[in-house]
Amino acid sequence: MFFYVLIMNRKTWLKKSGLAAASLTLSPFLISNKKPETTPFLRVAHITDVHVRPENGIPARLKSCLHQVLSNSIDFILNGGDTIHAADYDDITRERVIEQWDAWDDTVSILNNYEMYSCIGNHDMWWAAPDENDPMYGKKYVVERLGIPDRYYSFTKENWHFFILDGNNSGVTLDDKQFNWLQSGLEKMPIKTHALIMSHHPILTVTGKFYPNDQHSDADKLSRLFFEHKDKVRACISGHMHLLDYAKYNGVDYYCNGAMSGFWWGEGNERSAGRGYYHETPPGFVILKLYEDGRVERNYIVHNY
Repeated sequence: MFFYVLIMNRKTWLKKSGLAAASLTLSPFLISNKKPETTPFLRVAHITDVHVRPENGIPARLKSCLHQVLSNSIDFILNGGDTIHAADYDDITRERVIEQWDAWDDTVSILNNYEMYSCIGNHDMWWAAPDENDPMYGKKYVVERLGIPDRYYSFTKENWHFFILDGNNSGVTLDDKQFNWLQSGLEKMPIKTHALIMSHHPILTVTGKFYPNDQHSDADKLSRLFFEHKDKVRACISGHMHLLDYAKYNGVDYYCNGAMSGFWWGEGNERSAGRGYYHETPPGFVILKLYEDGRVERNYIVHNY
C-alpha cells in the first residue's frame, strides 16, 4: 500500500462563518501523480465544497474562480456537493435556503455551455421544514435545484462510466438499494470500460484515520466490491474534508480534492497556513485527465479569489 499525503485536521466550523473576503494572490500550486504525457480521452473539472451564499461578494468571487476552471479546456464538470453554504442547521429558515440556491443559480449561469454533474453534500439538505411533505424538505429539493436525475445516478462518456453516489445516510453509508444498484452497474459495464466514482464524503482517505466520522463507514464493504471489479474501477473522488490527500488501495486511486471555498471563503484562522487556507490546504479545484487505458492524472490548482 502506498500513500501520498497532504493532510490536516477536520472540525465543524460552518455555522458562524461570514468573514470578510480575502484578497488572495498565489502562484500555481499543483499536486499531481503525473504519468507520461499522452493525449487524454477526457479532461474533467472537479469542483467541490463551493458553499455559496449571497454575502461577502461570494457569488462574484466564485464566478471568477469558475472562469479560471473553464480556461483549462475541459469537457465537463463534476460538482462534489456542499454546493450551498448550509441548509442543514435547525435555525435555517426557508428564506435563507432559497437565497443560497438563488446565489448558486446566478453564479453557474456562466456555465450554460457546459455539462455539470453534481452529487448531494451533507450541508445541502433542509431538514428544518415543517414536515416531510414540505416540497423543500430533504434530498428531493436538492435534486431539483441541482438539476440531476436522482440522488444517485450514472452516465457514460467515451469509454468511462461515472457513478455519482449519495452517502448522506445514517453513519455515512450507501443504503442497501443504492449499493445493489452500484453492484449491478459495475457488473453490467462492458470490458475495456473504466469506472470513476464520485461521492461527497471520502470512501477511503488518509484523514479518515484521524476523523473516521467524516468518511464512509462502509469503506470496507465498498473496497471489497471494487476489488471484485478491479478490472473496471479506477478512481474514487470526493470532497467534504476541505483537505487534499491521495491513497491507492488494491489498484484504485482515492482522491480527496480540497475545496473551492477553502476556509469557507473566509481569511482563515490561527491554524491556516495561508490566507483562505483550511489548515495546509489552499482553496482550489481539480483537473482530471482520464485516459483510454484507464489511467488517471489529478492536478490540484489553487485559484485566486
